[in-house]
Amino acid sequence: MGLHPGIIFLVGLVIIIVGAELMLRGAARVATLLGIKPIVIGLTVVSIGTSMPELAVGITAVTEGKGPLAVGNIAGANIINILLILGLSALIRPLPVHSLSVRLDVPVMVAASLALVAMAWDGVLSRAEGMVMLGAAVAYTFALVRLSRGESAALRREFAEEYSAALIPKTFISSGAWNSLLLFVGLAVTVLGADLLVSGAIDLARDYGVSDAVIGLTIVAIGTTAPELATTLMATFKNERDVAIGNLIGSSIYNILVILGMTCMAARGGIDVSDEILRIDLPLAAAVALVCLPVFTSDRMVSRLEGGLFVAAYLLYLSMLLFIRA
Repeated sequence: MGLHPGIIFLVGLVIIIVGAELMLRGAARVATLLGIKPIVIGLTVVSIGTSMPELAVGITAVTEGKGPLAVGNIAGANIINILLILGLSALIRPLPVHSLSVRLDVPVMVAASLALVAMAWDGVLSRAEGMVMLGAAVAYTFALVRLSRGESAALRREFAEEYSAALIPKTFISSGAWNSLLLFVGLAVTVLGADLLVSGAIDLARDYGVSDAVIGLTIVAIGTTAPELATTLMATFKNERDVAIGNLIGSSIYNILVILGMTCMAARGGIDVSDEILRIDLPLAAAVALVCLPVFTSDRMVSRLEGGLFVAAYLLYLSMLLFIRA
């Protein structure tokens, strides 16, 4: 008698989170060894690193012919990043917006979300569209690194406190080979966890008569955003609020441009996008990104009220998924 799909899913989730953490630590330390500034590590390496579970799940899903699960995971993860995680962070402590990068990030997140809806409109995300996403990711990262040079001393200090080499034991930063090994071990563990998680998710969907898309939008998306949740809440409690916002928005952008772009490249015939995701979830993810424009620019603050409204909106969306579409 085999294990219950729910247990397989949870084991995969735990493994994938451990693997992502190993990858993130290895990547951050290698970046430190290469002399990359903490603010650049925080805005790029950490944002991509916390999205590694989505990449592992996406590639595993498309190789098993479960494209809607891969796209649903990205749409669900971005909705969770903004409505639930950012909302919870602002609910705990209002989030002032000082970072110049956020003023770049929010328009880019809106543009990427709208472009994703347009590219998916024919029901397929092709390899060529994946290449466009990856090209946009390179351009965005280049702009982000240049813009980070103009950030205030206070903001650079905030990122330095979170990601500087001083916080990493010298025994770890002294060996590039060791940290590279840590990076690749994390990658292998993440892939193993993704295989188990997707296998468990597919079996759960079959057992309960739920679509792959809904599974991707709910338990898979909630599971794979665990690194973003942990990173953001820790930064919020430590009062490093620009770190909290930068990581979340950056992760949402890289989810589309890098994670979905690479997933498209891994799918030979492109990724099938289900009608329900195309009509509901991708437009909703774009709408959530659009809402961030007035919220972030009105008074340079995400208030507790706005955070509470974000969380309430996510709970309403989750209820709709579970009780209407499941």
